[in-house]
Amino acid sequence: MSYERHVPPAASRPDWRERLPHYWKLVRGDRPIGWLLLLWPTWWGLWIASAGVPPLWTLFVFSAGVWLTRSAGCVVNDYADRWLDGAVERTKHRPLATGAVSGREALLVFAVLMLVAFALVLTLNRLTVWLSVVGAFLAASYPYLKRYTYLPQVYLGMAFGWGIPMAFAAVQGEVPPVAWVLYVANIFWATGYDTWYAMVDRDDDIRMGAKSTAILFGELDLVAQGVLYALAFAALALVGREAATGPSYWAGLGVAALFVAYQFALARHRDREACFRAFLNNHWVGLAVFLGIAADYALR
Repeated sequence: MSYERHVPPAASRPDWRERLPHYWKLVRGDRPIGWLLLLWPTWWGLWIASAGVPPLWTLFVFSAGVWLTRSAGCVVNDYADRWLDGAVERTKHRPLATGAVSGREALLVFAVLMLVAFALVLTLNRLTVWLSVVGAFLAASYPYLKRYTYLPQVYLGMAFGWGIPMAFAAVQGEVPPVAWVLYVANIFWATGYDTWYAMVDRDDDIRMGAKSTAILFGELDLVAQGVLYALAFAALALVGREAATGPSYWAGLGVAALFVAYQFALARHRDREACFRAFLNNHWVGLAVFLGIAADYALR
């Protein structure tokens, strides 16, 4: 299927100080949900790797790195999707789609964000630095997959969870099996929540020729979602067993499961707004799991 390219309208460039709000919108500074969905699994990894509160500098590097890389990922996503965003109701007002920010400016912002993030990682050990290179590749390449595969949500899970093996590498100097199980849990979870997100745009994506798991699953989308979330919780249960966690961890998983049940109740009719609310609710899922982990180690 050929792509109907959307060309942003020509726009005069105001003073750079007037463009700052556009840059802030470009990096989704006004929408912290993406940062939080990236932060929670990173903190899962840091707390389990450290068996409690991680070293403060490591915590700062990863927390700041999460914001920087998520912001950079948003920029490159909008750059890759500038052919699509103007024709999608939810994204037609993004700065690149409207022409408020040029493609060249966006690439410059992306480069600056990634360089700052890499400078922070350079203060950690060599294994973490090498893993960060893989993470940068995942973040930069993800946006292009929706043209060629129905599984960009799976790749997003791989990119959003890469902080987990990096966290173990930074704290322990290695990436043990439990880290990879936790990473897989995040892939299932992220594929699930980003499928809610894709269900919001499904009609527009079909019209424009973009691909997603929401389109792939079709009428079986809710069944597929159930399988994805079940696999995520099964993997988290394996993590709990391997890490010999106590009641607090399992309570956190229980609360997270209740939030997921609420998401299915919200999205059962596949209404756009309801699916978006289901997506946003995943912040509470990630937080519940984190609080269970943190409480478990604090009470030991």
